[in-house]
Amino acid sequence: MDRLFLDANVLFSAAYRADNGLLRLWKLPDTTLVSSRYALEEARVNLDREDQRNALAQLANDLELFEAPQKGLRPAIRLPEKDIPIILAAIEAQATHLLTGDLQHFGSYFGKKVEGVVVILPGEYLRLREK
Repeated sequence: MDRLFLDANVLFSAAYRADNGLLRLWKLPDTTLVSSRYALEEARVNLDREDQRNALAQLANDLELFEAPQKGLRPAIRLPEKDIPIILAAIEAQATHLLTGDLQHFGSYFGKKVEGVVVILPGEYLRLREK
């Protein structure tokens, strides 16, 4: 069973439009969706409309939430300060995958395991699951 940690940009995109393809993540069998309050809040503050924020709240009902522990990352893992709570929460959640669209900050980690968590684009994960 996969445990998917959803980054803020994935949550934002899923809530942004009612017909977003990312909503397929919520329908996958044998999959647990996880995230953090930190990621949820980042997504929420970036949504402009009340209906989008309501959609995010509905989607959040199906998430298990984890928070970043106080420990730090190995020095070899280099991320901006704002992304460290994301990867730490994914590790804490024992996620199998971190789904993110953040190519700028996580790009060098795509397709690789960071502390046991595979970093991958959500669309790529969905394509792999549909094979």
